[in-house]
Amino acid sequence: MRHCLKRDDTGQAFPIYVTVMGGLLLLAFAYFAVGQASANRNSAQTAADAAALAAAQDTRNQLADRWVKEVLDPSKWKRIFEGDVAGLGPSCWRAEQLASRNDARVLSCDPEGLLGFTVKVETTRAVGDSIVPGTEDKRSMASATAVIDARCTPEAPVDQQGSDDLPRLTCGDEQWVLDPEDLDALPTADELFDVHLSD
Repeated sequence: MRHCLKRDDTGQAFPIYVTVMGGLLLLAFAYFAVGQASANRNSAQTAADAAALAAAQDTRNQLADRWVKEVLDPSKWKRIFEGDVAGLGPSCWRAEQLASRNDARVLSCDPEGLLGFTVKVETTRAVGDSIVPGTEDKRSMASATAVIDARCTPEAPVDQQGSDDLPRLTCGDEQWVLDPEDLDALPTADELFDVHLSD
């Protein structure tokens, strides 16, 4: 009798063991599916951030180049630092380039005022096979906005008597005293403008 009872107990425990193990495997697959989707979303956000920053940096470089060309005409500086400049080339091609490097494609790239870009991307890679039906071909989307801030403020020249004197330029903690006769050392693009993601 005792032998039979022990065998019955063992027989009852086996289905419970199978059920528990099946549940654990299902849970593991579910966590894996969630992880896949999360990684895909993170990839989309990384691509959007990089694309928006790239577009803004391209415009920043163009503004810096324009300032160098107009450095002897301080009356134009303010508009350049505000981004109010005609004739700048398009910058969204840089967004497309950086999105592609991050396995994504640009869905839209729109100016955000004069000094910024909002870029929306979609991953080119799908989430992939998982136990969640309908997610195999699902792609993640994300958007980001990058803005350009002028770091420099023109100030009146120390010597007001010289008609050719250029304004001093305060860029962050650094001051530039510009000599019209020696313009070999000028602030670089990243010293003139800051590019960052919008909060």
